[in-house]
Amino acid sequence: MAEVSARMLAIQSQIAQTATRYGAGVGPTGFAGALQAAQKKAESAPGSAGTAGTSITERVENALAPGGPTGADVVADARKYLGIPYVFGGTDPRLGLDCSGLVQKVFEDVGIDLPRLVRDQRNAGTAVPSMKQAKPGDLLVFDGYEHIGIYVGNGRMLHAPEPGENVKIGPVYETPTSIRRVVPPEALQTSALSSADGLLRTAALRSSPHHAAGGAGSSISAVPAGVPFANVFTNAGSKHGVSPALLAAVAKIESGYDPGAVSPAGARGLMQIMPGTARELGVDPLDPYQAVDGAARLLRRHLNEFGSLPLALAAYNAGGGAVRRYDGIPPYAETQAYVVKVQNALRALGKDAR
Repeated sequence: MAEVSARMLAIQSQIAQTATRYGAGVGPTGFAGALQAAQKKAESAPGSAGTAGTSITERVENALAPGGPTGADVVADARKYLGIPYVFGGTDPRLGLDCSGLVQKVFEDVGIDLPRLVRDQRNAGTAVPSMKQAKPGDLLVFDGYEHIGIYVGNGRMLHAPEPGENVKIGPVYETPTSIRRVVPPEALQTSALSSADGLLRTAALRSSPHHAAGGAGSSISAVPAGVPFANVFTNAGSKHGVSPALLAAVAKIESGYDPGAVSPAGARGLMQIMPGTARELGVDPLDPYQAVDGAARLLRRHLNEFGSLPLALAAYNAGGGAVRRYDGIPPYAETQAYVVKVQNALRALGKDAR
């Protein structure tokens, strides 16, 4: 249910925007109460999923049930071996890896057994017709050199090249002899989130004849007392239809609530906004009030475009262009970790607010 809680926040923010149009609310119980009421109503309705023995909650959990590793998982794991020296015949990262040893180790990490040698790995999974169809996590095989690597996207691959070099990411230097897909790409994973979205949206809409989940100025998700800048998050969230707790969670992960933080990449302030983005938003990122207001507008924009909290967070970290390019959470270890960290922080804030 961890993902369900996060999804509810995103959907709640979207429904909140329609409240003023219909002029209705669900009262002090908020979205959680509305969802519970919707579940009871749906389960008691003739022919509903509830009468068949499957509740809305169970259906959402089923939709979000893990279906095994994805290509993005493979790439994220492979990145942790960057810099390991090439050693012929190497299978132990502590000593060094060769190309097929690297591939075998990465897939072992995500729970998939592959053969040890390139000549056997080249037959794993299913064939991909060409580089145009290649997705992150696919295996790229180069028969002329008995070499294999892992595609990371954008014409680049992660591999252990040759003696004297380290595991690195570099261009796909020639057309592979074959491309093999052992796990599904990230885009398939997001379809489960879309299914859960549909279930939760239906539940929320059924809970009110006016299709509303609270007024535009309602508290979408309370920020616990004692959280720095709580009133700033609450005001900006209410103003822009974004969960104040979500803004607080982003600030916690981005800066640890430090309004003067500056990252090595140049991101600034409480919400770690890059200078170019700050100019676009018209804010001073070192001013907490302006930074939170700008971040709320940016998250609102991403939630509207992608309709998904994980994707909106990925866009906040890596940019909307990266999310569109990969049709899902980009295969960047930093971005994937960021999405998980913010959602964990969001859940922790929710528990503290009880």
